[in-house]
Amino acid sequence: MKLSYVTDSLGHLPFEEMLDFVAELGIDTIEMTTGGWSPAPHLRLDELLESEQKRSEFLNSLEKRNIKLCALNCSGNPLDPGELGREHREVTEKTMELAQLLGVKKVIMMSGLPAGSPEDKVPNWITYTVSWPPTLKDILDYQWNEVAIPYWKGLVKKAEECGVEKIALENFSSQLVYNPETLFKLRNAVGPIVGLNLDPSHLLWMGADPILSARELGAAIHHVHGKDVRLERHLSGVNGVLETKEVTDVANRAWNYVAVGCGQDLQWWKEFFSVVKMMGYDGEVSLEMEDLTMSVEAGVRT
Repeated sequence: MKLSYVTDSLGHLPFEEMLDFVAELGIDTIEMTTGGWSPAPHLRLDELLESEQKRSEFLNSLEKRNIKLCALNCSGNPLDPGELGREHREVTEKTMELAQLLGVKKVIMMSGLPAGSPEDKVPNWITYTVSWPPTLKDILDYQWNEVAIPYWKGLVKKAEECGVEKIALENFSSQLVYNPETLFKLRNAVGPIVGLNLDPSHLLWMGADPILSARELGAAIHHVHGKDVRLERHLSGVNGVLETKEVTDVANRAWNYVAVGCGQDLQWWKEFFSVVKMMGYDGEVSLEMEDLTMSVEAGVRT
């Protein structure tokens, strides 16, 4: 496996300075965002789509530093019922087209989350048993069978036409796909081009064991994010891990994203990567720095 870096956390640096910083760290592979939830601080999607010269300049900036672009990331909610969904679907399709122009074979996304019915105006994340109240089962049936699967069948076709070989869905909260089981539900319906962007941090706070998850996923591991989480025992032990406080309120949250090694120890990470490798994954591990208790630079070097 090869260490990569998600460049969004260096959004305060201009594109060329960001590349210099990454190169100074000895990292020669990056994952870059094109839009969606991200403001895409280092990549102008429309500009690169429209101009061969801009694409050439972009690639030359990477090549002269011996940096490879391993994936484009357009994580957002393409299944949102409103204007946001329309915007994110547009970004997603354009990302597939840009991937083809840049020769990128892997796109990182989130599955999206629909509303609970055709009349609803906001997404609805169902995480509780569908036996009561019974309307929850109807919501899930609508979300999967009437919205998600039809959309994803069309997107898979678009991706294949653009030469994209892997779509890696991050197992993020408030998404229809958030763990191995839900990933396989979508993958079985639309095809093996869809796999998981295995991010252990989300699985950890949800109560799963990412090492066991990796074994279950096997060949469905399409990408890996290097991100850690820490359960704050004095709060999670009292209130559980369902958390609605702002992510910036680190002192009062039941769990926080932390730099790799500040949640799980070195032995845990060794076993995690060993099992991921045993399952056949030999791609990039993109370091994602979202620890708000320290600077980006400190977190990356930790």
